[in-house]
Amino acid sequence: MKNIFKNIGPGALIAAAFIGPGTVTVCVLTGVEFGFTLLWAMVLSIIATIVLQEMVIRLGLVYGKGLAEAVRSEISSKPIRIIAILLILSAILIGNAAYEAGNISGGMLGLETIFTESTVLLGSLELNYLSLLIGGVAFILLYIGNYKVIERSLVVLVILMSVSFLVTAFVTNPNWVEVLKGMFMPSIPEEGVLAIIALVGTTVVPYNLFLHASLVKEKWNGKEELQAARTDLYVSIILGGLVSIAIIICAASIKNSEISNAADLAKSIEPLFGSFAKYFLSIGLFAAGISSAITAPLAAAYVARGCFDWELSLKSKKFRTVWMLVLLTGVIFSSVGFKPIEVIHFAQVANGILLPVIAGFLVWVVNKESVLGTYKNNKAQNAIGIIIVLIALVLGLRSLSKVFFDV
Repeated sequence: MKNIFKNIGPGALIAAAFIGPGTVTVCVLTGVEFGFTLLWAMVLSIIATIVLQEMVIRLGLVYGKGLAEAVRSEISSKPIRIIAILLILSAILIGNAAYEAGNISGGMLGLETIFTESTVLLGSLELNYLSLLIGGVAFILLYIGNYKVIERSLVVLVILMSVSFLVTAFVTNPNWVEVLKGMFMPSIPEEGVLAIIALVGTTVVPYNLFLHASLVKEKWNGKEELQAARTDLYVSIILGGLVSIAIIICAASIKNSEISNAADLAKSIEPLFGSFAKYFLSIGLFAAGISSAITAPLAAAYVARGCFDWELSLKSKKFRTVWMLVLLTGVIFSSVGFKPIEVIHFAQVANGILLPVIAGFLVWVVNKESVLGTYKNNKAQNAIGIIIVLIALVLGLRSLSKVFFDV
């Protein structure tokens, strides 16, 4: 057990990245609308995440490069390579900058459930000081530039978030027979397809495929430590999946159709289960927001470093410039209440194209003997990988149709 916790690190950062306010909101709405019936979709999402992230681990530790570096070095056609790099940079840098505002705002929602007054007037401008507080914490951790400090901070946040949501799920006293049925007996209720797509889309995160390969190289050295990296992955992602499942259980147990986000859920829980339940859920939402607020800028900087072949240092000026821009954008948008709709629309388009392309490239590259040798994919991994790519394609088409046709 001691060795398991000693090896926890990069996987916890990946869990922190995919359990952000967006995931919390999707899980809340799924629970409110469909009860326990779509829990199986979250189970499948976690399996898909583990399969893809395990491929990325092998790429980082055996090949010795991240996914962005692999894109740059393995695509021989210069025009295609340039298009791929531009696509990655557009989706990850601009997309993460847009969604960073959501991460910080989500953390604010958690705190606002406890601290009701959170705005100050500067002339005619109303600022939310909680967003500045969250942005400040993220800035300090990232500026220190010490991987171990960032890792340990996020591990603590993930544990805090996990305990908060899991305790709340047990407090709501759900029908556990129905919970187990929902997890292991797939059914698709009427109008439930979009909810399934949302659950998969919010868990299988494109930028995590870049982030994880870079992080394992920070913690471990080479293929000899591949098993330690896998242990970290399995423990962290399964724990993250349990958190998402717990959120769905909480929302399904309340059965209040007026709930639209986790803050509403926290307020609804209070009269039924006491104020302590509200605080547990609020702290969980805060931890989800601030942990994603740290990992999104970090991922953007790692992607830029891989695409442009910068020096391997968290303290380099170029690396810091990227994450500072992403973080600053999020703080500004969230503190003034600005909703960057057009930028988020662009991010949706870019990510809609990016996810199936990157998942497809990942499956292709981990099948190359010249890249992974005997560590390349086996038939079972390829079968699951191809299914995931097809799901990613459906997600991409849905994302594009939502933006362009609003259907």
